[in-house]
Amino acid sequence: MSEKIQGSEAMCRALIAEGVDTIFGYPGGQIMSFYDTLYGYQDRLHHILTRHEQGAVHAAQGYARSSGKVGVVTVTSGPAATNLITGICDAMTDSTPLVVITGQVAVASLGTDAFQETDVLGITQPITKWSYQIRSAEEIPWAVARAFYLASTGRPGPVVLDFTKNAQIGSVEWDYTPVKYIRSYDPDPEPAPQSVLDAATLLNHAKRPMILAGHGVLISGAESELIALAEKADVPVATTLLGLSSIPSDHYLNKGMIGMHGNIAPNINTNEADVILAVGMRFSDRVTGRLDAYARQAKIIHIDIDESEFNKNVRTDVHIHSDARKALLKLLPHI
Repeated sequence: MSEKIQGSEAMCRALIAEGVDTIFGYPGGQIMSFYDTLYGYQDRLHHILTRHEQGAVHAAQGYARSSGKVGVVTVTSGPAATNLITGICDAMTDSTPLVVITGQVAVASLGTDAFQETDVLGITQPITKWSYQIRSAEEIPWAVARAFYLASTGRPGPVVLDFTKNAQIGSVEWDYTPVKYIRSYDPDPEPAPQSVLDAATLLNHAKRPMILAGHGVLISGAESELIALAEKADVPVATTLLGLSSIPSDHYLNKGMIGMHGNIAPNINTNEADVILAVGMRFSDRVTGRLDAYARQAKIIHIDIDESEFNKNVRTDVHIHSDARKALLKLLPHI
């Protein structure tokens, strides 16, 4: 027999079902029903009260990146939700998995400029993987399961759930099923065999090859595969800022950080290499400088889980749409 519970309790149970044990946040009027319920779950959901909402979202980012779990933030509506924008945007750019829960006014008050009502969806849709407004308690299990799946798979990133007062105080028959598949969303694409062979051919015939290792190497756990490929082909490695720990700092092939804040050697080598293998990095302006003068002499191979990064800033000769570790494993035997 199914159990009927309040929406706020359904949210707490859904978070626990997704393995959440730590929440960062700051309470307020439109999320108070959830906080009242959260008090009864303090033995399983540890809430860390920050002094400002921006502090909560940045703390959740740090927690996510150090623990490997999805960071969770809960705040109220209006100015609390807008105080999260810097952290959400940062999480999107730096591929940090977050689920952000913002309180919202009752459904009947939406669009009336009610006290502290803010169009959270309109503000956050451009800087999230998904933003969704939960208008009834019945939507909570579906929305939470989808949110955690999207935040943690593929290229990780932030998801916003705008939690209306109706959904918090309404009732739902409790039933929870984690999401493992979403139609039209492929978070783990297989490397195209021809692209792998084309990349191997370029590397095997290169006179002055070079590897650029980015944050994607760490996210996919591809450090060992990166080092194996570099050693097998005897190719120097430069890293982006977020890719610094992808190869030991004292490794003989590590030439340091690339870009405007980096070391001189890899920046010079960028303009001398005939083939550049970029792994899990997005060719940001901090790395490239002037795009019209960036590595014009080099053939570019780009490996990334996010297809939108290909040819966005730097034109590639070969791109492999895949998780970095999976792509390197496929590439290794051909090098």
